[in-house]
Formats: sequence, C-alpha cells, structure tokens
Amino acid sequence: MLSVHNIHQYYGGSHILRDVSLTARAGEVTVVLGRNGVGKTTLLKSLMGLVPIKSGSIALEGREIQRATPYQRAHAGIGFVPQGREIFARLTVEENLRMGLATKPGGTPVPPQLYELFPVLRQMLHRRGGDLSGGQQQQLAIARALAAGPRLLVLDEPTEGIQPNIIKDIGRVLRRLADTGLEGVSTGPMAVLLVEQYYDFAEELADQYLVMERGEVVARGPGSEMREKGVRQLVAI
Repeated sequence: MLSVHNIHQYYGGSHILRDVSLTARAGEVTVVLGRNGVGKTTLLKSLMGLVPIKSGSIALEGREIQRATPYQRAHAGIGFVPQGREIFARLTVEENLRMGLATKPGGTPVPPQLYELFPVLRQMLHRRGGDLSGGQQQQLAIARALAAGPRLLVLDEPTEGIQPNIIKDIGRVLRRLADTGLEGVSTGPMAVLLVEQYYDFAEELADQYLVMERGEVVARGPGSEMREKGVRQLVAI
C-alpha cells in the first residue's frame, strides 16, 4: 500500500530524517517506535506532505506522491490522525465528522459505521468537540480520518494522554480495520501505520515494527519478534 524509499528531510541545517525506508501493507499494522525527538512525527508529516522531503520517494499503491499536496494525498486514500488530535473545538461532533468528508461530493452522509466503531460519538453528536474528554476527542479524530474511507490510516501517538479503557477500545478498532477494513466505507483490509510511545500497546498490535534513533531506522522486523529482539529496551527512556 505504502512504500517509502530512502527519504531525507531537513529543518534548516539539521538533518532530521536520514535514509528512511519502510513499507506498510494492507491487512497489517506497521508500528514505528522510538524515543522523543528521533523524527517519528516528522516522518508522518513528510508522508502527508506537511513538510517537504529533500530526496527519496513515497509511493501509494505504486504511484509516487512525494510531490503531491496534502489534499491530494488525502484524496488518494490516506487518512491522518495527528498528534494532539487537532479536532475543531468549536464545531460539533457531527460537524467535525463532516470535515472528514471534504474530499467527497457535497451532501455525502457521515458513514453510520463510524458510530458502530465509536458509539459514544452518536450519543454526543451535537456536543462541541472542545467539550469532549481527551479519549472522546481521540475517538472523534480517528472517526474523522475514517469518514472518507481511506486505504491507509496513519496515526501519531493515539494513546497519548488517554485513559486505559479507551486505549483498549482504540486497539480493537485498529485491529479490525487492518483485518477487515470498514464495511461499506473502505474497500477491503486497510494498511495501518502507527507511531507510538506506549510499548505494550504497540507490541500487541504490531504485524511489523521499526525502531528509529536520530532520524534513522535502526531495527525492524515482524511484530512477533519484538520481545525476543529486546525492542522494549531499545525505546526505553
């Protein structure tokens, strides 16, 4: 689904991403781990076109998109859940979800399947986003990214500041999306690319993992090998 080859990215004179390559496949959760400041969020912003890359290539389903705008990448089938959620605090839950339909024709309804994934959103449909708890806002941010039926879902630390019961709910949703997609919204299993600091959550979900240090990928492999490879120690603060 997503193929990233040898990308480099700079902020001013600082070399932030160094020869990063990765693949995210449909039907799998690919987890990127690493300590604070190693370039994980910059990697996702580069994938979304929010910051430019200096060199390398980014391809979605075989089509290079490194020169595409963020809007074009969203239209091509990438859903993005940014760090900190970034919902619209003054808009209602329903209005936030409609923002996720910006790439669709006017009048496209909010997919009811989103309320099956996150029942609390139906209960709070007319409440302003800023009045929700942090966990509810995170569920709203994920639902908004899913509204247009992406084939690749990219999430930046969705467990940050979230209560444990909602973390479990989010984990179940991500596993379902990777395994089967969202019936009636997506076409088959999704590729999920997850940047995460919470190791146990990452290990439970990962089909594939990568570890970053100083802007480079220093370890990678199947999620089933994370424990024996000592990945927890690699990312411990």
